[in-house]
Amino acid sequence: MHPIVSKTQLSPNVTRLVVEAPRIAEIRMPGQFVIVRRGPGGERIPLTIADVDKSAGTITLVIQAVGKTTHELTSMNVGDVITDIAGPLGNPTKVLESGHAVCVGGGVGTAVVYPIAQALAANGVKVTSIIGGRSKEWVICEEELRACGDVIVCTDDGSYGRPGFVTEALKELCEAGGVDEVYAVGPVPMMRACSELTRPYGIKTTVSLNSIMIDGTGMCGGCRVSIDGKTEYACVDGPEFDGHKVDFRQMADRLTTYREFEQAALARWTDEHPQAHS
Repeated sequence: MHPIVSKTQLSPNVTRLVVEAPRIAEIRMPGQFVIVRRGPGGERIPLTIADVDKSAGTITLVIQAVGKTTHELTSMNVGDVITDIAGPLGNPTKVLESGHAVCVGGGVGTAVVYPIAQALAANGVKVTSIIGGRSKEWVICEEELRACGDVIVCTDDGSYGRPGFVTEALKELCEAGGVDEVYAVGPVPMMRACSELTRPYGIKTTVSLNSIMIDGTGMCGGCRVSIDGKTEYACVDGPEFDGHKVDFRQMADRLTTYREFEQAALARWTDEHPQAHS
């Protein structure tokens, strides 16, 4: 059992939950994730470990409410208990040892890129984070990332930071030179755009893939992705891969496989819990 000890609303549909999970907190590395099940009979979903506090025995989960299960989780409150949290799973981030790294976060991906930026800064690497959102209220983890280095904020409507997409700011840094590696985490189109942008500059680009995942141990095959023409599994071979080798088109198609069922499940849950949207 994993009690929730803190809950914070980061943006209109993104919530930060701090939960007790001392054994996971003790050994987690940046880039790793957990499989969470809210309660008996619940769906198993992967969530990145955004932060840990070893002394308190807690891990931080940043959750975007998009489907039934994520809405259930973000509707929970301090004192409520998550039944199962399995992890840490996946391979830790291969962090640059020196030089200049650019961390690009789109939406909830900003929370995923934060522990990477922490690890880079701890290595003495110069870190520049580029984060984006539709408008100011959708920008998350800005202050946390400022503790790791420079931050460039982009908003689609120009209401905060600089107007435009994160890729525009990334292009400027690439053109200026001196970037040794890019870590990009966010929606598939954004990671794909970042990877295509850095390709002609020969800048290594690491992406974290949010494939459909069930067991997290490579047995179900749901998270399979095509990397340089070879089938690999995001849960055990990743979740991070060379963005220049990922077949993003295939991945985007696979993410829509169960969309009709996901929408129907969310609609039923919404009808049963109208107070969650009041």
